[in-house]
Amino acid sequence: MEPIKIPIEDVIDLHAFHPKDVPDLLKDYFSACIDKGIFSVRVIHGKGKGILKKRVQEILGENQMVESFRDASQEAGGWGATLVELKKNIV
Repeated sequence: MEPIKIPIEDVIDLHAFHPKDVPDLLKDYFSACIDKGIFSVRVIHGKGKGILKKRVQEILGENQMVESFRDASQEAGGWGATLVELKKNIV
């Protein structure tokens, strides 16, 4: 199976990915963002029942690259997206 290539931007939509792939996906995506000088990323997980949002926020809380995260503003997806600030200096 060919790997999926996605553009590295300040937003990633998780709708196209299987939930079991999300931890590694976010780790790799954040690393690529930092390499490109992108330190603010909007993660779109959708609203639904909030299960994926909860899982995403658990992953963010454990990720050494993440400085902080919060729910997106209404204009940026509301509680269907999370805004992530990445660390600029990772040791």
